[in-house]
Amino acid sequence: MAETAQYEELARQFSAFGAVKREMGRTLPSDCPSGSAAVLTLLVRHGEMRMSKLAELLAVDMSVTSRHVAHVAERGWIERSPDPADKRSRILRLTPSGEERVRDMSRRTTRLLEERLSDWSDDDIAALIRLMARLRASFDDCRTPAITQ
Repeated sequence: MAETAQYEELARQFSAFGAVKREMGRTLPSDCPSGSAAVLTLLVRHGEMRMSKLAELLAVDMSVTSRHVAHVAERGWIERSPDPADKRSRILRLTPSGEERVRDMSRRTTRLLEERLSDWSDDDIAALIRLMARLRASFDDCRTPAITQ
């Protein structure tokens, strides 16, 4: 098991990782802020869904989700239709324009990563992918409560 100092350094690295995320966010088109990009990405990954499911996946309040959904709907990137099982609910789905927006965002992010990691070996990139996937998996099942200080 790693020593406490290693976990402390890992926590510092996670804090510093915010700069990487911010730079990746700057590659987004000006009309597609990060919340909107998250909505589109989740719809690509999970397919059509109710607003309540989207709020759960975004891990934000329903009012925040509604604002993000309104933004992408106004631009024609998603459509909202009544849920046949519950007329009070709406089903969200990507439009062809939304699919193109996601492809554009993916190209932009890929170009940035290719540029910034051009001096990394294929093995280094593969190891990073493997370790990041493993890290995410370690946090996917969060049955134990967070430690508070």
